[in-house]
Amino acid sequence: MKVCILGGSGQLGRELNMKLTEHDLYSFDKLDLDITNPYRCYDVLSRIRPDYIINTAAYTDVESCEVKKDLAYRTNTLGAGNIAKISEVLKSKLIYISSDYVFDGKKGSPYDETDKPSPINVYGLTKYRGEIEVQNNTERYYIIRTSWLFGNRGKNFINTVLNLSSDNTILKVVNDQIGCPTYTADISLAIKSLIENGDYGTYHLVNDGSCSWYDLAIEICRIKKIDATILPLSTQEINKKASIPKNSSLNNNSHIKLRHWTDALYEYLTKKDN
Repeated sequence: MKVCILGGSGQLGRELNMKLTEHDLYSFDKLDLDITNPYRCYDVLSRIRPDYIINTAAYTDVESCEVKKDLAYRTNTLGAGNIAKISEVLKSKLIYISSDYVFDGKKGSPYDETDKPSPINVYGLTKYRGEIEVQNNTERYYIIRTSWLFGNRGKNFINTVLNLSSDNTILKVVNDQIGCPTYTADISLAIKSLIENGDYGTYHLVNDGSCSWYDLAIEICRIKKIDATILPLSTQEINKKASIPKNSSLNNNSHIKLRHWTDALYEYLTKKDN
């Protein structure tokens, strides 16, 4: 099949490039193909006429979204709509990557695919509106919500902890935000499975289980045998522009299951040593 990956230089996009090699791949980063430019996108994609378009392109800096609201809206909402409209014209199947931040975190337990989104920051709002754009502009879509991505390429929390921590160092880490750490290698394989055997609709594709950022930092140091002191920090103690959901963990009720996040983390960290 012909598969186009938009946002191909990002953390998830790069992993998809490695996992979908048996397909006829076309990968574009923002410099190659900006989803906010519908005419350029149509010109390129209409020449390829892909079976699948995977839209991982997004403006993901949650703090910056609060300041650059127009850019967040153009990219995460209008950009998603542009690609959905083009997908419909070309009769391509669309996979749109969304976020756990479409939820407000007040449920107190993991969110199901059928729960109604209620975002509390600009990033979450623009991603939810992106979902609506997809639903309104094409019939052949998969909306995939995921969270707390980590992988071999790109900036992520785990690499930040590794860069900051060493024996006898002290780190303060937020302990009252709960989510699902998700390994890009695992979600990429799940997307591959969805392409080859999946029904249209909304999916929560995350590694099993949930934790706080504090719990995650503790587990990182345990696996890497780093004798660092990890101290809990509340969200209120951090001066942030964006409101963050307290518990945005996701339930995966589909037939595509991902392993527990601790197993994925162990593999990721031990592979980094090789």
